Amino acid sequence: MSATTKSPTASDSRTASGSRTPSKAARLLGDRRLPVAVTALLFLLMYLGGLTRYQNFGFTEPQVFLNLFIDNGYLLVAAVGVTFVILSGGIDLSVGSVIGFTTMFTAWLVERQGLPLLVVIPMALAVGAFGGFLMGYVIHNFEIQPFIVTLAGLFLFRGLCLVISKESISISDSSVSSMAERQVSLGIGFLSLGAIISLVVLAVAFYVLHYTRFGRRVYAVGGNEQSALLMGLPQGGTKIAVYTVSGFCSALAGLLFTLYIQSGDPLHATGMELDAIAAVVIGGTLLTGGSGYVLGTLFGVLVLGLIKSLIQFEGTLSSWWTKIATGVLLCAFILIQRFMTTRRKT
Repeated sequence: MSATTKSPTASDSRTASGSRTPSKAARLLGDRRLPVAVTALLFLLMYLGGLTRYQNFGFTEPQVFLNLFIDNGYLLVAAVGVTFVILSGGIDLSVGSVIGFTTMFTAWLVERQGLPLLVVIPMALAVGAFGGFLMGYVIHNFEIQPFIVTLAGLFLFRGLCLVISKESISISDSSVSSMAERQVSLGIGFLSLGAIISLVVLAVAFYVLHYTRFGRRVYAVGGNEQSALLMGLPQGGTKIAVYTVSGFCSALAGLLFTLYIQSGDPLHATGMELDAIAAVVIGGTLLTGGSGYVLGTLFGVLVLGLIKSLIQFEGTLSSWWTKIATGVLLCAFILIQRFMTTRRKT
């Protein structure tokens, strides 16, 4: 008695192939650009809401939009540096203390030691980059968690602020004032020098991450460290480099913050590392590394800046609502990331 075999019909083939073909919804959820698009849409809706609610209070002026870059330029630079670290699968908690130390270091050298600002700037940048290099070196060579090493860096740089001075140091140097007051006219408004520098840093970071070998190594190490090691990529050098970049960006953010506030204080930028991390996560970069865009970080910073502006225009809300709104958005975007990564695995 011979066994009969049933050949698959056309409908069976279509069913089998259909089960293997992801739906449009699945493809959308698996798109790495989705978090950036969500953040950009959120910013647009918030801005349109501000235009509608505060149109009689000057919110429609183009300068209000440009002020988002002026008032948050230093945060954008710091967040760009943190983006490199998080893309590589790490974390940097020393950002705020490096910014605070840079303000104190700059104010002390300019006001107390009488050094020209143009001499102080490369010194401050070198100190920040060297601090980042040391943290990256310790993380890689001693295999210590980045959270612990950068937390130690946070305490170290904040302590160095107090070593320099326990009191605030006001900067009265004319070169600092002239740089702080310098404006670039755009026809519809103006941008400060700090805002222009922050946008240049953003453009450089975009090019490095998406068009250079180093950028591809950052994504590879953050996506799968073991695979990157098997591919022969310089894993250790990449890790050290991203923390060096973060330290440099933190020092540059400190210089921009010094121009913005024109003083040095041991308590400057306390907690700003959390704002930078929040901006990066809200911008769509995965905390686990390997996925994200620096343009998303820009939108994350703009969302945080817009929250502050809306609260100021409202006038009846406490500034603490900024932290509350940031916390809610951060939780929401972490849940979105979790849902997306779960869908990709399935």
